[in-house]
Amino acid sequence: MLIFPAVDLKEGKAVRLLQGRMEAATVYADDPVAVAQDFARQGAEYLHVVDLNGAFAGEPVNDEVIKKIVSSVSLKVQVGGGIRTLERVVELLKLGVERVILGTVAVRDPDLVEEAVQRYGERIVVGIDAKDGRVAVQGWAETTDLSVVELALAMKKVGVKRVIFTDIARDGMLQGVNIDSTARLAQATGLAVIASGGIAGLNQTSRSGRQGVLIEGAIVGKALYAGAFTLEEAFAAVER
Repeated sequence: MLIFPAVDLKEGKAVRLLQGRMEAATVYADDPVAVAQDFARQGAEYLHVVDLNGAFAGEPVNDEVIKKIVSSVSLKVQVGGGIRTLERVVELLKLGVERVILGTVAVRDPDLVEEAVQRYGERIVVGIDAKDGRVAVQGWAETTDLSVVELALAMKKVGVKRVIFTDIARDGMLQGVNIDSTARLAQATGLAVIASGGIAGLNQTSRSGRQGVLIEGAIVGKALYAGAFTLEEAFAAVER
């Protein structure tokens, strides 16, 4: 199973939120580039980056930082947050981003997702964020009537191969990722699913890994910043 260390950007700094609330942000580093470099030194292959300002404003805010991260490490960087147009997808890919994560637009404009997938294939990933099983959009500020599985199947129909599933209630809370719901989503759709939101300890990463092909990877953020375990320990846990 793949481990994706996370860097969430707010006004150029690396932060973590509680349950997606911008007012509940904790600044962990003034220099996100240094954080990415440290993850690279610890053996990371991938990096998960979210432009939180972009997610709420619907427009890019942290591009300079993203550009510096991409140019300073050899990691495969995936970026999400406020990506609502095909032009924005192209901008990020030109910055050197490996994968672009589409969230709100998957609900609002599935035709755009389809066009992006036709052009860029598996470099397009869909982020599905949920509150009580319902899809949330606009930086998690709005909850729709769509179920997680409904949206995932609709995305599969337009060619999406991979989704990132976040249980918002657990995000940043260190209460444990919702592994069962994540595995059920993979079983119901046949998509590659990356788990996100709330990984608290090494037992969570190892349990995610034991789901085999059902859960392709896990995004780890606050647990690393809070010192619950190191990235090297996470890699060792999923390999056991």
